[in-house]
Amino acid sequence: MRRERWVVLVTLALLQAFAVAVGVYVIANGIGRLPLPIASPQPTPTPIVTAGPVLVAAEDGPLPAKGTLSSLLGAALGDPEAAGNLAAAVIDTETGQTLFDSAAARALTPASTTKVVTGVAALASLGADARLSTRVARSGKTSIVLIGGGDPTLAGPRTDAKKRIYPRPASLAVLAARTAKALKADGVRAVSLRYDATLFQGPVLAPGWKPTYVPEGSAAPVTALAIDEGRVSPDSDARSADPPQAAATAFAALLEKNGIKVGDTIRPGKATPAFPEVAKVDSPPVYQLVEHMLTESDNDLAEALARQVAIKEQQPATFLGQAEAVRRVLTRLGAADGVEVHDGSGLSTRNRITPAALAKLVALAASPAHPQLHTLVSGLPVAGYTGTLHNRYDQAESRPGAGLVRAKTGTLNGVNTLTGLVYTVDGRLLSFAFMANDVANPTKAVAMLDRLAAIVSRAS
Repeated sequence: MRRERWVVLVTLALLQAFAVAVGVYVIANGIGRLPLPIASPQPTPTPIVTAGPVLVAAEDGPLPAKGTLSSLLGAALGDPEAAGNLAAAVIDTETGQTLFDSAAARALTPASTTKVVTGVAALASLGADARLSTRVARSGKTSIVLIGGGDPTLAGPRTDAKKRIYPRPASLAVLAARTAKALKADGVRAVSLRYDATLFQGPVLAPGWKPTYVPEGSAAPVTALAIDEGRVSPDSDARSADPPQAAATAFAALLEKNGIKVGDTIRPGKATPAFPEVAKVDSPPVYQLVEHMLTESDNDLAEALARQVAIKEQQPATFLGQAEAVRRVLTRLGAADGVEVHDGSGLSTRNRITPAALAKLVALAASPAHPQLHTLVSGLPVAGYTGTLHNRYDQAESRPGAGLVRAKTGTLNGVNTLTGLVYTVDGRLLSFAFMANDVANPTKAVAMLDRLAAIVSRAS
């Protein structure tokens, strides 16, 4: 027994000596040290060794032959059965050179390609990382105000939180839970509720909007406080006649579920900066909102973003104010010529934009000189795969453009438009805008627009 204990003691001593020796070596050689902070004054560069890029970056190819491109596009445009008023432009994104011009300076009704204008203005003015906040503030010991921040994507209580939604919206339920927690911590379990939707002003319907747009579900009244984009339920196109009141009523019910009693009277109110904040939730960043707006052609989100541009540019938060604000932003970018908008979504029949202006805006978004606008490109639907182009480019004449063309669509009665980007077969990036007004046969007009973009993709 004594001999076995002696062996154990000697073994432990040797192990301890070995551990000490290893520790000294580690300290001396810097092994196992915590990394220096990234923001250290003199960070030590770490060499990165790779086997080479997975994909080699594409080099700019040669410009396509101007005569050939003009001949092919000109022939495809000559379909009087498709539309009576046609205009088109194709631009080299690198040089700005116009490669095809068919009445490109003619201002036509753009429909939802207006959202390209709104997206550029939002990214350039608001910044890609800005967020829209919905807040609750205290106007007294037992009185609170729900304050709309102009986020139409705010999810109501009937939105399934388990669904994989991109971008992930802010949640009214989360706001209610945070509010209830803060109130209970202060010993408050009953409140009166007001709601403030005064961030947006003026008429809730734009000039040039048809009276059927709201009843048919094309858009909700434009207000600073809404849930589920003003829908009566997340899966319905039916819209609330009073989105702020509907949002506040839903918020009161959520507070009740969280143990806060709410008074029966829920009325509009006005918050002041002096009111202390109780809780808030933030929307996804603007770059994700712009992507979603373009991919899904989201009218409500387009109008909200245009209003935010008006606020940022210190203009009235009205349709007139947002139009002036957008014009100012485009002027700073040198891209205001040929653009006249009366809303942010393109529902207005008064909007007028030239193909040259649309093609130029898309080219700006793709330019290395304007990295803040690049999200516009990633938001454009992909032909045959995503968004409003997912079920197009399946015909023989347009199929070569599937997966290659990225473009925003536009559709109103008598109007079909398409603007976007595509690489030629030689690797040259071109922007385009094809616009058809006075459309007699929408099916033929859409097929023509898709065929035109596919021709550009095959240009050499």
